[in-house]
Order: sequence, then structure tokens, then C-alpha cells
Amino acid sequence: MAGWARRAEERGFYTLSTIDRIVYPTYDSLTALAVAAGATSRIGLLTDVLLAPLYQPTWLAKATASLDAMSGGRLTLGIGVGGRPDDYAAMDRPFAQRGRLMDQTLDLLHRSWAGESVTGDQFPIAPAPAAGKRVPVLIGGSSDAAIARTIKYADGWAAPASGPAMAAPMIRKVRQAWHEAGREGEPRIAALAYFGLGDDDASRASLRRYYGFLGGWVDAIVESAVRTPRAVKDLVTAYDAVGLTELVLSPTIPSIDQVDRLADVVL
Repeated sequence: MAGWARRAEERGFYTLSTIDRIVYPTYDSLTALAVAAGATSRIGLLTDVLLAPLYQPTWLAKATASLDAMSGGRLTLGIGVGGRPDDYAAMDRPFAQRGRLMDQTLDLLHRSWAGESVTGDQFPIAPAPAAGKRVPVLIGGSSDAAIARTIKYADGWAAPASGPAMAAPMIRKVRQAWHEAGREGEPRIAALAYFGLGDDDASRASLRRYYGFLGGWVDAIVESAVRTPRAVKDLVTAYDAVGLTELVLSPTIPSIDQVDRLADVVL
């Protein structure tokens, strides 16, 4: 993890990102980004996305403010509700109430980051984030509720790995709602895409294992990954055309040479 982070920073990438899941032997998102932060000095840190309703919100406020402060303000907290009941069962959180939990968590995070006492005690629970007021937030999800949360709480929106064509209508909705609400400037718009360069079989196997729970939909995810330099370039161009501000390319092959292979194509 530290080696990947250092190499990505050396090659000039803008952000290191994680995806989030409980019932799977992945690294914990915030732990992984803490290791990456300690191994680097400049590159951004992004959860794309952390499934916020799974976590106890006071702990999440403290952990995210701590990571942001100790990394010099490099954290962006991308969060969403997720859609896997097994993750919620494992964390003893009610899946049917995940939207309500998301709203409660967002409210507590922002009050805690601002220095309020959210427990009724003398002190706030979290240190001040590096910027002094709050950690930057991106909201994931394609519902009207996700748009509302973006406008109320966030700096922008994070698209799933569904491709530029499917992201485009949501990007337009987010921008329209942003301006209608009187928010200043433009929202950050991020998207996730998968890539694998040099070993197509390993790339497909990785995605098939991770997304096997989707049943008949898994093939669409597996084949959505870009696996040639030309396909990577075309994807970047297509996302740029729909107004993306940042594209997260997530590797599907567990080899550090993927950092250099990707950098040679896009940087």
C-alpha cells in the first residue's frame, strides 16, 4: 500500500482512492488512506465512496477529522449509502433505514467538524480539520436524495462506475440544482472507472469475484473496464466531454506496474 501510494505521487497523480465494503477481505478505507498519507506528502486522499451509514457517526467524525488534519488537509470524504444488506447486517445497522442514517451522519459530521459538542459534553469529539471548518465531501448515488444531500452538505458529486453516458444526465441535474440553490462556483464532479493493462484474464477475474453478488449484471461490470491504452484515452476524453472534474481509475490487477502503465497513457 505504501509503495503504491509513493509511486502514484512520484508519477504525478492527483488523488489516491479507495472503495468500501465490509463483507469482503479488502483493507479498511480510512486505515488504507492513513498508510498512504504517511508514505506521501502531496497526493490527495479520497474515499470513493465510503458507506457512511455503516459506521458509528461520532467515530467517523473523529477519524476523518484526524486523518484530514494529520495529512495536511488532503482528505476528501466521498460517501454513499451502498446497496448490500450483508454489509449492514455485519455492522448491525438497519439496511431499510440507511437513507435516514446517512442524513443523520452528515449532520453530525458537519457539526462536529465545526467544533460543536455533539455529545453534550464540554469538549467537541474531533480535532479541527486542516481547513478549519470541515472536511471536503462528495456524495455518491443517483437518487433525488443524493442530489439534495450534495446541495446541502457537499462540495460535489461522485458517479459510480457506470460510464460517461449514464453519468451525463445526473451531472446535468447536479449542476442545475447547485445553481438553483445559489451555491457559489461549480460542484466537483468525480467518477470511478476500472482499468487493467497487460493481463486481461486477471482483470476480469478480479471484477467477477468482487461483483459476483450481482448475478446476471456482473458481466456488464466486468466488461466495463478499459484494458488497452486506446480505451483508457477514449474513456478520459468521453468523461471530459460530459463535464467531469476528476476521474478515479481503479486498478483491477494487483501489480504496482499498473501505476506506471496508467501514467504512461494519461499523464
